[in-house]
Amino acid sequence: MLSVITVTSDDLALPLEEHVTRVAAALDAHGHVVALAPAEADDPVRRRLHTVRSALEADRLAIVPLGLPPLARALLGEQLRQLAGTDLGPGVLAGAARLLSYYLYSGALLGSVAKLDRVPVGVGSHVKSLVPGRHFAVLAHPEPYLGEADPAAIPQGPGYQTQLAVAGKGLDPGWITGPLAAAWRSQHLREVPLPPDSARWWGTGKLVEFTAYIADVGMLYQLVTSVRRDTCTWCGLEVIGDQCLFCATRLADRQTPAKHAADPRGRAVETPRRPQLEPHKR
Repeated sequence: MLSVITVTSDDLALPLEEHVTRVAAALDAHGHVVALAPAEADDPVRRRLHTVRSALEADRLAIVPLGLPPLARALLGEQLRQLAGTDLGPGVLAGAARLLSYYLYSGALLGSVAKLDRVPVGVGSHVKSLVPGRHFAVLAHPEPYLGEADPAAIPQGPGYQTQLAVAGKGLDPGWITGPLAAAWRSQHLREVPLPPDSARWWGTGKLVEFTAYIADVGMLYQLVTSVRRDTCTWCGLEVIGDQCLFCATRLADRQTPAKHAADPRGRAVETPRRPQLEPHKR
């Protein structure tokens, strides 16, 4: 069964050798590993993952960069672990990480936006942030939103059934568990631990992070299986999307056969070259 991990700054506390050993053990136990990482190429967590992958020379480790807040990324990992128990292969599941990210609505209730750089912050909001007692409602995904936490002003939410996960400390979550949950028609409120990267991501330690997500594994499976699948021309995995996230091969014209497919006229065909990762992604 495929293993899915959500990598955080806590993993950087591990010595590199121990991190390599743990990932190697996961590969031995599960065959393939999908690692969800921050989107920024220079993020230390993502760079550590590429170092581990390079050390292991592991094509069975897919690093999926995602521009999601920490709680949303953790919940996406949970969804993929649920789907790993179905008949979906590793290539499809790695591609499903990007697909399912579009169905997450994630934000936070913040006491200050002075250090927030994930969504546009106007001068007026910066000034209001200096006034004690102000609470700001921020939506980072799928569309940015910033406003004061007003029961009469709720950002647009999902148009399908979701559950609402809430995690945080230092602020009253009433705006989230009350007006927001009601407006988004959340089926269930779930309290979860605050991810270790949340304070750094949102620019403040006083926050309550929230994410609306699809909890029904049957609905998740239906979403993934409704997408066209192709076979990677290099490693042979079944994939969705325009690239195999394990070997980095891009799917070109889907109407043409793979380069290494047998030539029906018996002519020699070009041997496919193994895709090379950029140096910072090794």
